[in-house]
Amino acid sequence: MAYPLQKQIKTSVVACIIDAQQRILLTKRSIPPFFGQWVMPGGKIDHGEAIQQALCREVEEEVGLVVTLDQLVDVYEHIGIGETNDHYIILYYRATPQTFTIKTNPAELSEAIWFRAEQLPELDIPPGSRHILSLLYPEQTWPHLEPPGDNVECEIPGVCSLSENGG
Repeated sequence: MAYPLQKQIKTSVVACIIDAQQRILLTKRSIPPFFGQWVMPGGKIDHGEAIQQALCREVEEEVGLVVTLDQLVDVYEHIGIGETNDHYIILYYRATPQTFTIKTNPAELSEAIWFRAEQLPELDIPPGSRHILSLLYPEQTWPHLEPPGDNVECEIPGVCSLSENGG
């Protein structure tokens, strides 16, 4: 199989910010990708920027929190996303909040809310984020859970409904 040349692989970091009550902070996106869906805060790593620096910067830009990184949760890869056939590699880190006053960036987010584990499975969450949440909260029943790499078109909001996406 021939693979088209990519300008670059987009590498991103995402913070799974979990507080002392074991709640996780999710944000509702107001821009693509994942417009209108719940995801963890994060974004692209700038050239020359260290992973930890990028993650802390993105969290502060999106929700105004200071966090410390705890550990790598998983790496998730998305290939062939959208009309431009984008290729993403996303590093998901567990993080602990050091500050607690949320200041959402309205240019990127419409909301940021702390969710309890039992609230998560029925939220509108893209498959990649849903996979990571299932690793963090394995005691929950996760409908609509797909293995990484299956049906990447469902990573694009509005393309697939949850019922078409395995549930």
